[in-house]
Amino acid sequence: MSRHKLSVFQRLAMYVLDHVRQLFASLGEIWRTPLSSLMTIAVLGVSLALPASFYVLLKNAESISAVWQSKAQISLYLQQKADEAQITELHKRLAKSENIANVTYISAEQGLKDFQGAAGFSEALDLLADNPLPAVLILNLSEQGRTPDAAELLLADMNAEPIVENARLDMAWLARLSGIVDLLRQAVMGMAALLLTGVLLVVSNTLRLNILNSRYEIEVMKLVGATDRFIQRPFLYVGLWYGIIGGLLAWWLTLVMVFWVSHKVTSLADLYQSDFNLLGLNLEESLLLVLTGTLLSLLASGFSVHRHIRAIEPS
Repeated sequence: MSRHKLSVFQRLAMYVLDHVRQLFASLGEIWRTPLSSLMTIAVLGVSLALPASFYVLLKNAESISAVWQSKAQISLYLQQKADEAQITELHKRLAKSENIANVTYISAEQGLKDFQGAAGFSEALDLLADNPLPAVLILNLSEQGRTPDAAELLLADMNAEPIVENARLDMAWLARLSGIVDLLRQAVMGMAALLLTGVLLVVSNTLRLNILNSRYEIEVMKLVGATDRFIQRPFLYVGLWYGIIGGLLAWWLTLVMVFWVSHKVTSLADLYQSDFNLLGLNLEESLLLVLTGTLLSLLASGFSVHRHIRAIEPS
């Protein structure tokens, strides 16, 4: 029984060692054709870096959109005749709404005081017999309440309140911002689909040429009894290396792009007195980029290698 287990273990060890040997042998095959391999890897790197860069652009656009949308407010200008009990009841009711993050109450007296301090002509305002300013409730919208549809519905409900004289929200910029982000998201998805399809075609065509260049060697191997699976293995590993190195190149190109643009973005943010910093790829996104390149390359190489090696038969 122990001999049987040892024999199985030995066969497994030999199988793994054979794969490791062919893995690094295929890397040597890449270095034996440096120009064509470099061109293939460069095309893969650029094809993966472009959608990655667009993703970074989308990621930062969504970040800016979230900051701007977080400042979305509905201002409720209350009627002069509204008493404190009515205002308190409306305040409590609005604070329980899922579309409202918090409610700020500014009384008519506090509003006049703030206006006097900001306007710079408090002496003229002191001559007024009555306070012309209404009490105001400022509604800071929650994340689900910032969507254009939810905000518009809430605005209509607020205008229908009995003690609300007028409710205001600039819906135009909120709808435009949401539309721009959605358009950018669709453009990134379309661009990524086209470029990733290009990755499949490049790897598939490169390995097809490699197989055709090795046609006579493959015929000899089949004559001495080598299986298609054994012959395919080195070519699959070449495709694997193309994906890994191309993914790493794409990650580096994206990193360089973010570093190059970040200085301009920081300078522009300083002009607007903002502390916004450009976001790059985090660790998970970087690993996903390399993994995507590897899997796409393996998929393309598997299809191309299986198809073309089966078509080669000894004459």
